[in-house]
Amino acid sequence: MANVANTASSLDLLRCFEDGAVGGCGVDVRQSGGRCVVRMAGDAGEGVMRFFEVLPGVRLSFNDFHMEECESGFAVSDEVLCVDYCFEGRMEQLLSDGTCSYVAAGDLKVDDRTRHVGRFVMPLAHYHGITVSFEVKRAQRSIERALGGFPVDLRALRRRFCASGDPAIMRGVPGAERIFSDLCAAPSEVRAACFKLKVLELLLLLETTDASPALNERRPYFHRSQVEKVKAARDSMVADLSAGFSARETAERVGLPLTAFKACFKGVYGMPPFAYLRARRMERAAQLLRDTGLRVADIGLMVGYDSPSKFTAAFKDVIGQTPTAYRRAREAR
Repeated sequence: MANVANTASSLDLLRCFEDGAVGGCGVDVRQSGGRCVVRMAGDAGEGVMRFFEVLPGVRLSFNDFHMEECESGFAVSDEVLCVDYCFEGRMEQLLSDGTCSYVAAGDLKVDDRTRHVGRFVMPLAHYHGITVSFEVKRAQRSIERALGGFPVDLRALRRRFCASGDPAIMRGVPGAERIFSDLCAAPSEVRAACFKLKVLELLLLLETTDASPALNERRPYFHRSQVEKVKAARDSMVADLSAGFSARETAERVGLPLTAFKACFKGVYGMPPFAYLRARRMERAAQLLRDTGLRVADIGLMVGYDSPSKFTAAFKDVIGQTPTAYRRAREAR
């Protein structure tokens, strides 16, 4: 079994949770069965982080959040290198220069956390991913002791991917999804060995990955003032799902040019404004079909469709079934 975050250095990582509250959430920290589990719950939602120490200075964190934001007292006190992989959802990080970066499903992020300010936002109210963190000096010594001659220099890797201070975000890195999926699927009886092998495999993958596309083709960063305007627009869009929607009018209302509004909205939420609104409308329609006996046509009106045929087409496009078929399938369970 891997030594889980119950060593002094691992507890240092968890100091931000010791006061029992993070960003308005209650926090419960428990260590048992070879792991440390941090649970957060409050009005904003809930989150779980499962920490494992793979080697001295090398940690895994399995992260599952169902909330819109989380704040912590985490701060970098030494050279670190963090590798994040997102399975589902979307993660926003406010950087120290006032801009926001985004990680989406399938993204691999390499970061030294020097610009991290302790606040994480999940625009889709959900994030599922893994973080592998290295305390560079300590981890290098541990890896060399465990596997002499290992051909990866963590400090050099950090310089190559993090020279600008911005996170290097890469999509579709061959082999990345398999490595992180294997970490999730590691059988408990061989977990310690599997974690070590997969972390070393990840380092070899990064060693042979060209960093230049991630460094030279940076995704757009949006200033916090733009992001806040887009979030205000999103709140107004979902406040009344029966109301009509105009991207131009919404952009004017929040004080952004239409092109900038559309670009920033897609950057924050991962889809254009109308596609996002349609998805929220269909989610609400599905809930009403499950939980009420309202007529399909009336539900369509409640989510902005005065034409039953257009509502049926939109629902099938998003959910995969017609409203009637969806309701019947749920009733049959």
